Amino acid sequence: MDNSVGQKKFATIKDYILSQVETAAWPEHSRIPSENELATQFAVSRMTARRALQELTEQGVLYRTQGVGSFVASPKSQSSLLEIRNIADEIQRRGHFHKAELVQLTSLPCPAVVATALGLSRNAPVFFSLIVHYENQQPLQLEARYVNPEQVPDYLAQDFVLQTPHEYLSAVAPLTDAEHIVEAVLPDELTRQHLKIPASEPCLRLTRRTFSRGGAVSFAYLTSAGSRYRLGGHLTIQPKT
Repeated sequence: MDNSVGQKKFATIKDYILSQVETAAWPEHSRIPSENELATQFAVSRMTARRALQELTEQGVLYRTQGVGSFVASPKSQSSLLEIRNIADEIQRRGHFHKAELVQLTSLPCPAVVATALGLSRNAPVFFSLIVHYENQQPLQLEARYVNPEQVPDYLAQDFVLQTPHEYLSAVAPLTDAEHIVEAVLPDELTRQHLKIPASEPCLRLTRRTFSRGGAVSFAYLTSAGSRYRLGGHLTIQPKT
């Protein structure tokens, strides 16, 4: 089978399973079709069907029981230690005032690291936004976000003073998966300038890549002054049954 055809059928199987789960046609803990059944239904090899099931299992959509089959996972098992939160909501929940300052909103040649993250060609057009988030008039976080034009073609037409990129992307490309890297870093000149901090001020940098059903959507660097921000989470541990 041609590799591009196999890739399309692999994506079709994943979309089919996700659709059945999202519409509750397959309730949680229900057994889904086997590799053989999916291979027959979509006229693909067992390897292609197995790959789709394995990837959805790794994403927490399904769980597998050896010798029995694959089942729809409970929503709780899909919770991440790092929740995807809107910074404006975080600030308002603390009873404080959020303000966004849009520094840059443009299309530019895709850097190599971003091209790899978003599945784009190097130097292909990529959308970019640079925003300073304020809490009670004090700069809290510098958000540098690259967005896949193929997934979100109207990104540059939005007003990100009135709504955050998180709010907009959640509406037009609902999140299905995310990856995080958290690092302690010293600020570069751009970060010092916009967060109004000295060169010796440690910062917390969250590198985040998000996906929707269509593929990789955005790749962002969220940098916060260490003296003004902390990152926490709640993890629910489910006992084995």
